[in-house]
Amino acid sequence: MPTADATTELFARAVTRLTPVMPLLRELGEAFAERGHELALVGGPVRDAFLGRTSPDLDFTTDARPGATERILRGWGDAHWDMGRDFGTIGASRGDTRVEVTTYRADAYDGVTRKPVVAFGDSLEEDLSRRDFTINAMALRLPDLHFVDPHGGLVDLAARVLRTPSPPEVSFGDDPLRMMRAARFAAQLGVHVSAGTHEAMTAMAASIEKVSAERVREELTKLLLADTPAPGLELLVETGLAAYALPELPALRLEIDEHHRHKDVYAHSLTVLEQAIALEGAPSDPPEAVPGPDLWLRLAALLHDIGKPATRRFEPGGGVSFHHHEVVGAKLTAKRLRALRYDKETVKAVSRLVELHLRFHGYGEGQWTDSAVRRYVTDAGPLLPRLHRLTRADCTTRNHRKAARLARTYDALESRIADLQAKEELAAVRPDLDGNRIGEILGVPPGPVIGRAYRFLLGLRLDEGPLGEEEAERRLRAWWAEQPETSPS
Repeated sequence: MPTADATTELFARAVTRLTPVMPLLRELGEAFAERGHELALVGGPVRDAFLGRTSPDLDFTTDARPGATERILRGWGDAHWDMGRDFGTIGASRGDTRVEVTTYRADAYDGVTRKPVVAFGDSLEEDLSRRDFTINAMALRLPDLHFVDPHGGLVDLAARVLRTPSPPEVSFGDDPLRMMRAARFAAQLGVHVSAGTHEAMTAMAASIEKVSAERVREELTKLLLADTPAPGLELLVETGLAAYALPELPALRLEIDEHHRHKDVYAHSLTVLEQAIALEGAPSDPPEAVPGPDLWLRLAALLHDIGKPATRRFEPGGGVSFHHHEVVGAKLTAKRLRALRYDKETVKAVSRLVELHLRFHGYGEGQWTDSAVRRYVTDAGPLLPRLHRLTRADCTTRNHRKAARLARTYDALESRIADLQAKEELAAVRPDLDGNRIGEILGVPPGPVIGRAYRFLLGLRLDEGPLGEEEAERRLRAWWAEQPETSPS
């Protein structure tokens, strides 16, 4: 437990961290005080200040009801909006500064749909008691910066432990999503859950099914975008939450045979995720560097082997195979991401990366023809930079010679891709004739025939490179003459 001197030093550091927004904090605090109301900075911004981090959001809480809050903010800002009046939240902005102010809450839940039944509270301490974890139940009263910590959040923050202000069974019973948040904070903040919190999460894991898929997805996404997602994912698996939120993950814990003829797929997947993150570019890098954190790459890294449990076969002689697990895995990935209500673009991109993650292993020692390299690039399309990183991250062998050989081989493939792209603008491969020209040559209107002809010419382009218009026309006419039905219908 921090001593009085240590607490004073921590508080001084936190205030220093808040220095850039201190004029705003005092001004808003005074605006509410002049109207006879309390105002406090609460939750994440206070926690992050003690951690030496800058919080992207400023969350305030007040005893003022939404109507009074709106009137005060109207006088302070140049715009205001109703963030969720029924839940007590009003937003406002002045210039580039945006704030959200929420009336003290004393929530209750209906126990079935998990929708909060809002009851406004009258004290800051009551509001703090209903928050998810003690490290988020700290506040600074404004404008005098009086620190309020009724549940020992600062002590827990110093110990890097996650506890609930009320008994965990009560807190998680009020909102099971808090269990997902615990995993997210384990990833984001490097905290560990207390023994009692862990026990309650394990006992109540099934209650996460009461929470909407969209809310679960948002927490899972925030977890995956953390600097080190693995501790959070491991907590989900340990407590049984993953069995309901992401069942394909614990399913990777295949029984390892006594001769260790295949890897621990679960541990391998977490390692691939860590290695993929290490290959991301800086946030300011161009798209081809895959600036991090990149959700598509991270989802693909985590899920790339989820087809293995369904395809595992013990072969004669003691071998183990997972034939076509990438195809099965792509289908399972799409199904799970749709169940979590991810957008169509994310579902398509991540499942495609899973499907393609083994393609490189057919490259051997460079036996691919230029045609095969072109197809690799065109099949990946704009996902190619992510596929490069996923493929490299998928090498987790402890055999240093094998790892070095795979790295050299992929270096060679990337070099070939670069050479072909420079010569042929491979990223935008098109047939030598477009649809209009095909129609003119064959004398057919737009329709399925032109589509078939286009695909024929595209195949030639991928296999043989640029043909030129004259040769492409000759090949097209020869192909057309061989078609059993040459009418436009």
